[in-house]
Amino acid sequence: MDELFDLSKKVVVVSGGSRGIGLALAEAFALRGATVVITGRDAARLNEAAQKVAGVQTQVCDVTNADAVAASVKDLGQKFGRIDTWINCAGVNIRKPAVDFTADEFDAIISTNLRGAFLSAQAVGRLMIDQKGGSIINIDSLSSFSSLKHVTPYGMAKSGLSSMTRALATEWGRDGVRVNGIAPGFILTDLTRELWSDPNLQSWNRAVTPLGRMGAVEDLIGAAIFLASPASTYVTGQTLRVDGGISAGIAWPIDGLFEVKMA
Repeated sequence: MDELFDLSKKVVVVSGGSRGIGLALAEAFALRGATVVITGRDAARLNEAAQKVAGVQTQVCDVTNADAVAASVKDLGQKFGRIDTWINCAGVNIRKPAVDFTADEFDAIISTNLRGAFLSAQAVGRLMIDQKGGSIINIDSLSSFSSLKHVTPYGMAKSGLSSMTRALATEWGRDGVRVNGIAPGFILTDLTRELWSDPNLQSWNRAVTPLGRMGAVEDLIGAAIFLASPASTYVTGQTLRVDGGISAGIAWPIDGLFEVKMA
């Protein structure tokens, strides 16, 4: 294997790794020889994920609980001696008009997607500063820089995550800790499959995306491996957009008419 992308003997933790993007990344790192731990708040779902992906270890942790996050990082650091890469992938979303969100719904989204990511980065950042190096990867979103209807709190949280990526990279660079993000575009996962089940909506996506197709979780693997590997030792504070080019601009003109309805 090219040493630039060698992940063997690395310890990788994927927060929110029991399904979707997180699980796909966990499997990719495990296949490349890394020691991988996935965390989440649902023990049953974690165990189910571990049965699907050989060699992946699990730990229950609710990222909205500061004490639980601190204990989780401390336990993993003691167990493995170090944590080389931490991936913040835990996230939730609710789709509805902005005027209909309750305060509790807003708080739940911000608490998991932004506060939880900060608490995790803060805890593992302390460990990485002590060990004089590490890589934190925040799973961002197209929503952080290109607003979408009916996901306002989610977009706000992801915009905050982008800012956190830059701020922590600036603060921890001299300690050898790199902080970057990956911003997926429209990716088909178990969480978005129902939304994208409308063939008409899929046709719209293919029509406007420069690469002409919808994204898959596998499309994010290369970016994650790059940001975790020695190949990116001079890269920090960046958010890599993996979106088929849609953030650069939409394909125009669009062939066909699409009556897209978003529930």
